[in-house]
Amino acid sequence: FDLFTSRRRCREICGQNEPDTLPKALEELIYWYTFDYLDQTVPARVKELFSPRDNVWGETIKRADTRHLNYLFSFGEYVSETEIKTAEFLQTLSRETIQKMSSAFVEGYVRGFAAARKDLKKKKYVTLRYQLGFERLLQQVILDFEAVGLTPLFARMPYRAADKGGRAVGCWSKGANKQFQYDHRFDHAVFYEKAFLERKMQELRLAYEENKEFLSLYAGPALVETFGEDAFIPENKPHIFSLSERQRSLTTEYNNKASLLLHEFIKTEETSFSIIAWPTGDIAPSREKYREIFNDIITLNTLDSKEYSSIQQVLIDDLDRAAFVEVTGRGSNKTNLLIALHPLKNPEKETKFENCVADVNIPVGEVFTTPVLEGTRGKLHVGKVYINGTEFIDLEMDFEDGFVVSYTASNFPTEKENKQLIEEELLKNHKTLPMGEFAIGTNTLAYAIAKKHAIFRKLPILIAEKTGPHFAIGDTCYSREEDAVTYNPDEKAIVARDNSCSLKRKTDPKEAYYNCHTDITIPYDELGAITLIGEDGSRKDIFRDGQFLPEGTRALNAPLS
Repeated sequence: FDLFTSRRRCREICGQNEPDTLPKALEELIYWYTFDYLDQTVPARVKELFSPRDNVWGETIKRADTRHLNYLFSFGEYVSETEIKTAEFLQTLSRETIQKMSSAFVEGYVRGFAAARKDLKKKKYVTLRYQLGFERLLQQVILDFEAVGLTPLFARMPYRAADKGGRAVGCWSKGANKQFQYDHRFDHAVFYEKAFLERKMQELRLAYEENKEFLSLYAGPALVETFGEDAFIPENKPHIFSLSERQRSLTTEYNNKASLLLHEFIKTEETSFSIIAWPTGDIAPSREKYREIFNDIITLNTLDSKEYSSIQQVLIDDLDRAAFVEVTGRGSNKTNLLIALHPLKNPEKETKFENCVADVNIPVGEVFTTPVLEGTRGKLHVGKVYINGTEFIDLEMDFEDGFVVSYTASNFPTEKENKQLIEEELLKNHKTLPMGEFAIGTNTLAYAIAKKHAIFRKLPILIAEKTGPHFAIGDTCYSREEDAVTYNPDEKAIVARDNSCSLKRKTDPKEAYYNCHTDITIPYDELGAITLIGEDGSRKDIFRDGQFLPEGTRALNAPLS
């Protein structure tokens, strides 16, 4: 009780009450403790995320002697066998290999600014997010970012009760028990009430005002994603906290307001990001196998962007002539989707798809667009897919006019449990979400590497999305940057940036964004065909029976064979 208030106050509240009133009394204590200290917890979190003044984690990385694994215990995080095996393996890599890995990441970040024609010289800070164990790599990454004029900032994942409930970003470790983390993911339901969120929003504005100088110099995040652990299939326990329907609505409303508030202080049109993924020691049973997989991922993350750019341009030229794209599954996959594409007013200078090379998203290998919601319809089905650390079994989503209208999976014995999992993990507590992105992954080498090592179930979205067509539910890839003009390497302007949701920003910004974007990929082995449909109804396959068909794309087929 000392954690929440004085012993006297506890006695006053609990008194001689009946035993069944004690939980309510405890909830009240937790609520008021969390509420009262918002003026301290909110500014503390903002400083952790955006201020260089208390960059304790970053200084700890710089000082770490990575030759001795006991350095891992200086971060104050739980250290599992995963972090130990990963750090131990990185000790064996040559300085040249570490430099190659760092360069792929930092140079990709810089290319992202150049590709979007944004001025990196105006910025001073970048936030780095990664999993404990990769410090030897991060020491070089820090040096390489400093060489281009950026100071890396580090923050833990949210660990205070008051910081829970929003988007979880920061540095992390595997943790001791996934089921425990799953069981306690909604403990903030105890205090997530309207008055609490209103006060938190007030404190957030004050904290941003106090740190507005740093926010104006913020360049954007850089994420080192990790993968390798076995898929986590959660078990629903009877006595855990969950958000009520009202609290879900409050959460959505608060996150929208918090996002709009942040964008008052950070000009998104001036920022960028970059993501790269590396396997942890969980990926393989032995160091030798881990080295083999890691070397293949190094090859994957350092592929020649120019070669892929020219191949992808062939696909884009065909896609630009289509009005719709039809995607169908094969075998037991029931996918049958029709995606409506934006029209082009001037095909000589405009394009519908972005030619995505290795800059913000590493590795290279996709072309993507914002679908027209009206006319986009059908069923999306994936036999097994690993999303945000959770394996979904027989995931199905049906779309009408671009919005999710029904959904199911086979993770749990009851339909109610399966729907709840999808609502929490994929719909992010929204009743529905639009299809914000349609893309075709072209990195067939990623597919071949996953098949060679039998690691499909362990791939992160970042790599998995390159191994087939994928569909993102939520905001578009151009969220809050729709009015900025970007160009493909052929100098054509990418015009398919808005949909009917994002256009609401001009009249009611609160209704324009969902503050989430989750990719769902159909792997090549479940993919039947990708067919282009013209305004006149003509049809042309660009992928069928495991092969890319247009001349100029055949090089992609070798890994598929």
